[in-house]
Amino acid sequence: MTLQGSRIQWSEFEGPPYRTYTLSNFREIPQVRRLPKQLQFEMEVVANVFPFKTNNYVVEQLIDWRNVPNDPIYILTFPQKGMLRPKHFDRMADVIRGGADRQEVQKVANKIRMQLNPHPAGQMEHNIPELRDGTKLYGMQHKYKETVLFFPSQGQTCHAYCSFCFRWPQFIGISELKFAMHETKLLVQYLREHPEVTDVLFTGGDPLVMKTVLLEGYIMPLLEAKLPNLRTIRIGTKSLSYWPYRFISDNDADELLELFEAVSASGVHLAIMAHFNHGVELETDAVRQAILRIRKKTDAQIRTQSPILRHINDDPVVWAEMWKKQVALGLIPYYMFVVRDTGAQHYFGVPLVRAQAIFREAYQGVSGLARTVRGPSMSATPGKIQILGTTKVGRVRAIVMRFLQGRNPDWVHRPFLAKYDGGAIWIDGLKPLDGDKFFFETELEQVLKKESASAGEETSSAGGGPP
Repeated sequence: MTLQGSRIQWSEFEGPPYRTYTLSNFREIPQVRRLPKQLQFEMEVVANVFPFKTNNYVVEQLIDWRNVPNDPIYILTFPQKGMLRPKHFDRMADVIRGGADRQEVQKVANKIRMQLNPHPAGQMEHNIPELRDGTKLYGMQHKYKETVLFFPSQGQTCHAYCSFCFRWPQFIGISELKFAMHETKLLVQYLREHPEVTDVLFTGGDPLVMKTVLLEGYIMPLLEAKLPNLRTIRIGTKSLSYWPYRFISDNDADELLELFEAVSASGVHLAIMAHFNHGVELETDAVRQAILRIRKKTDAQIRTQSPILRHINDDPVVWAEMWKKQVALGLIPYYMFVVRDTGAQHYFGVPLVRAQAIFREAYQGVSGLARTVRGPSMSATPGKIQILGTTKVGRVRAIVMRFLQGRNPDWVHRPFLAKYDGGAIWIDGLKPLDGDKFFFETELEQVLKKESASAGEETSSAGGGPP
């Protein structure tokens, strides 16, 4: 299958040239120059551990610099001192003040990074699929039977980085911590071997940082294979928020929307999984124009998702207003997530009980069209766990949860109880209401032990891990 048809004529929309800012040049930003030197130094310290990248659209159109350092988009995109534990911040600060060379700074940074759980929920140990011949597919993940994640190698960056991002190891240059894959033919082979898979999620990084011709090289082979089990292609992206010109004025924006149309024309549903963390990201002319073009010129559906983030959106009013804006623009609210147990979780995490209260209050403030959203949900090792609320069993308070997805599909929508803990921010911080284990833990331990043994055998025979 090839892309055919006359060129679509879009309305004129002039976008600025794309300019990035990273650790190497962030002090060139005029607004940053006016910040206190100590704040600039704190950014430098944190950016030597966590990846930092922003761009001129974020800086000039999304951040209210009059409200810095409390502006939510500033916190979302610029390094914050609190993202590092005091001992880690002080260690890195001392190294930088001491004039250490780049090699020494990297050595210290990597030691800190390895203490931050770079791959939570068993991504590296338990989610790597393999072909029937035993070939490990390190650029993919397969945790839930219906959905496979694919990490295109050219899409392992973003137009700007989120400070909370749980995939931060993708961007720090350590190949052993990075998922990436070139070979679409192996993905096609895997889908043929696994007819239970109906959805392929292109993720990263952000697949839409790629030029359309590269993205086409990944997507078109899937369509040409005419896989009877492939029903949906999903693309996880932050580009609508961080660089909406990708859809309206980039030099291959027209071709990108034509590619979207080609997916739909093939009979495969295309879902754009758009990340919006705050209502501010939905207010510019550029993002509204980008959304309009996708909706008018393609059959793609845009669903929205975000974690609940302390310092950024831990407010029911923020969520309710964001969902209302999304529905008004034709988007479908999809998920409120819980910050994953990696990186700066201690800084951005919201206690589970409070997260559920925020979700509940926000949910009560919107119409039924926005109540497609689910959450708050933890993407943990056993699966996606939703916090439903609190209750009393006799005189004992408990937290009620259920699985939205599970390593074992039989776990899905089965409610279970934990002892009430108003400070817990992750499932590991909770204890079962009755007994020593949650109902799924014994089976999970068996599954993970089996997978670990299999991975160990493969690594021993191959002589190494991920490339």
